[in-house]
Amino acid sequence: MKRKIFTSLLEWKDNRKRKPLMLNGARQVGKTYILEQFGKENFENIVLLNMEIEGAIRNFLENEILPLKIVQFIEASTGQRIIAGKTLLFFDEIQACERALTSLKYFCEQMPELHVVAAGSLLGVAVNREKYSFPVGKVDELNMYPLDFEEFLWAMNREALAEEIKIHFEENTKMPNALHETALEFYRQYFIIGGMPAAVSKFLETHSYIDVQIVQNNILNEYIADMAKYSDATTTIKIRACYNSIPAQLAKENTKFQYKTVQRGGTATIFGEAIEWLNLAGITLKCQRLEHGYIPVNAYEDLINFKLYMGDIGILTLRSEMPLQTILSTIDEDNTYLGAMTENYVAQCFMAKGYKLHYWTSEGKAEVDFVLQQGTVVIPIEVKKGKRNKAKSMGVFAQEYKSPYAIRISAKNFGFENNIKSVPLYAAFCI
Repeated sequence: MKRKIFTSLLEWKDNRKRKPLMLNGARQVGKTYILEQFGKENFENIVLLNMEIEGAIRNFLENEILPLKIVQFIEASTGQRIIAGKTLLFFDEIQACERALTSLKYFCEQMPELHVVAAGSLLGVAVNREKYSFPVGKVDELNMYPLDFEEFLWAMNREALAEEIKIHFEENTKMPNALHETALEFYRQYFIIGGMPAAVSKFLETHSYIDVQIVQNNILNEYIADMAKYSDATTTIKIRACYNSIPAQLAKENTKFQYKTVQRGGTATIFGEAIEWLNLAGITLKCQRLEHGYIPVNAYEDLINFKLYMGDIGILTLRSEMPLQTILSTIDEDNTYLGAMTENYVAQCFMAKGYKLHYWTSEGKAEVDFVLQQGTVVIPIEVKKGKRNKAKSMGVFAQEYKSPYAIRISAKNFGFENNIKSVPLYAAFCI
């Protein structure tokens, strides 16, 4: 599948000042696949070492950390020559071996000419929990997420439609109605399938939503297995409880994360570590409340209140057991939970674009779903699942913090009036 991150990988390859590359991301987002594809297309050979199963190299690293010695050992073990400029050396699941992680520092210092990449599904968890020494300043880092909606359109062989969407976004001109409805239809499919490559691939193969959800359920089971593998028994129970509570959290009128929804009497002291685990693993997305909409927004974060979304809309649809016919229906149903799911979809889009997630409330009187800092301005964003929408809170924010314009994401076509940029749901990836 064509992925946007491939461009960043090529830029890294050609950068003379590159360092070993660390590719972070949740399990099953496609890290191993994309790095293998990158290696096959751009190097004469690729040497792949899965650190969860490479016992010999793990044992060797316990006593040796010098890059030259490591390369010699790998060559002897694999029978493959490792040549700078011609070979991609790939440490997969690097979180399983602290010494492999540490070795990246020395590859940076002593063998910078060699292209070295590493990937880890639970690296953040390992560094945080196991107190691994991360080679700060000695690696380049990229984050990978599930396919966004544009990449989903590429997978569906609809690149022309994706280009058309971007043109109308830039020009604030309406899409032809037929194209608008077609794009909304693909959006509704994405709502069910999500962006996990295995789920998208299964849909392309069978065109069955039932088969897709079987794949998604397998991914969920892998997440649950990781919770037990990378935490103690007590913490595992808390992690699962927090994760399982997300659909119920989103169902509340006030979607702010509430510990009492996880367990009666629940507090940040009890569940804070579990929330951190889920975020570090990339399984959930944390959206922090802002106290004010001033520049820079990071300085005005309310560190206590936040929303928690799932990392993939397809997984949320599965966990919520939302009837698929409700999602696929073209009728604008009065379903508040569908609105919360739509927020989750937009959060996923913004995270893939590299935005830090924020929302804003004002003394309980107004709430803006998302707030983005773009250069020297702050833009309020309202998300609506259908075509019926009012933007009072957005107007309050825009007036108080002098936003040049606001954005409304809904099922409506493109447009710009009353200082509000109308963006269809399927075009959130353009923002």
